Amino acid sequence: QVQLVESGGGLVQPGGSLGLSCAASGSTFSTILGWYRQAPGKQRELVAHITSGGSTNYADFVKGRFTISRDNAKNTVYLQMNSLKPEDTAVYYCNARKTVLSGLQYDYWGQGTLVTVSE
Repeated sequence: QVQLVESGGGLVQPGGSLGLSCAASGSTFSTILGWYRQAPGKQRELVAHITSGGSTNYADFVKGRFTISRDNAKNTVYLQMNSLKPEDTAVYYCNARKTVLSGLQYDYWGQGTLVTVSE
């Protein structure tokens, strides 16, 4: 079981920057860590994810603006968000996708942290 705790959300002006952090506890072996977001009334969507080896994937709408990184020693994943836009406003969720021996994958979620981009 993986437990995730996010931090770093808040209010930021358009064009500004904000950094999110997610600390994971429990086993993170073969775990992909990522960030998703969900605006009110909308489907949760992938923002970015990163493998234990450092391979990253970004949604098109954040490419060039957001950077995901992880510190495996600290079991922490980060999301640096730059050039923020009002449409980035959402609850951001930390996600851990763990592959077990059978090959099945399980998703674990943090509680979410609200990012509001507004004047």
